[in-house]
Amino acid sequence: MSIAFQNYYTPPSPDNWTGRVDGSDRDHLRWHQVVECIHLDEAEDLSDRFVLLGYACDEGVQRNLGRVGAAKAPTTLRKSLSNLPFLPGQQKGMVDVGDIHCQDKNLEASQEALGEAVANIRKKGGFPIVLGGGHEVTFGHYLGLRKANDQKIGIINFDAHFDIREPQNNGASSGTGFYQIAQREKSFHYLPIGIQQISNTQALFNTAQTYGVNWIEAQGFDVSNQETIQTQITSFINQIDQLYVTVDMDVFAAPYAPGVSAPAYNGIMPNAFFMSTFKHIISSPKFVSIDFAELNPDYDIDNRTAKLVADLVFKVVKKL
Repeated sequence: MSIAFQNYYTPPSPDNWTGRVDGSDRDHLRWHQVVECIHLDEAEDLSDRFVLLGYACDEGVQRNLGRVGAAKAPTTLRKSLSNLPFLPGQQKGMVDVGDIHCQDKNLEASQEALGEAVANIRKKGGFPIVLGGGHEVTFGHYLGLRKANDQKIGIINFDAHFDIREPQNNGASSGTGFYQIAQREKSFHYLPIGIQQISNTQALFNTAQTYGVNWIEAQGFDVSNQETIQTQITSFINQIDQLYVTVDMDVFAAPYAPGVSAPAYNGIMPNAFFMSTFKHIISSPKFVSIDFAELNPDYDIDNRTAKLVADLVFKVVKKL
């Protein structure tokens, strides 16, 4: 790994994994009892492992004039994950490889470091689950997938926003990731789900159309449209080689996800229809990585947002 990576990387700490102990046999185990903490440089083989990697950065949110605090998400999420029950039949092990931090407001360097980490995990056979921070995580995550191989990448983004804004004078932000990716890909495969008309300018809708993006709006994300939505998702996945899923927690209605950088009072609900759609997506054999963005613990109420992330991570682990 490069010297630059080492400057932005913090190894994992077992102190982040504590919780109740009900017993030591497999039926009583919780995640804090089974997650291994391994320095990423020392991980020789991550095959058949879920690899938890934190991205402690919200510089992109600050540049985007959002509520900062998402840099604290990795630590908070480890606490929420610690007491989840370990599934005796689970096929993959779980590893924590630590965090990528943003130093001296150098967002671009932290994204490069994240890309190195994700590429390292993928090349060693691991399944990356990136925790936090702002949605600038997307570009760094993408860089890692692209470094790992040259297959056709498709991205499904659960989000109220397109995040396809062209970078301005202050550089990249949490709202520019997909524009940056579009500039690098000959064939741009992007499906945003949960888009809000109230949260995007007409220019952003126009940009999405320019790049051939089809989207699913929050107001149409409903069980009454289940067949059409599943057909659209299946068609999208059929066009790609590997699927990367990113979940911006502001896609959800504020009562369910109050702890975000930009809350959406009328976002989608994490109900049975959402969960069935999510399971449909993560059931694809092309599904190779996921991240959870924009959790802001400073504004969370009763850890609702963190618990929702933990539930979605649990579903990924349970499904694969």
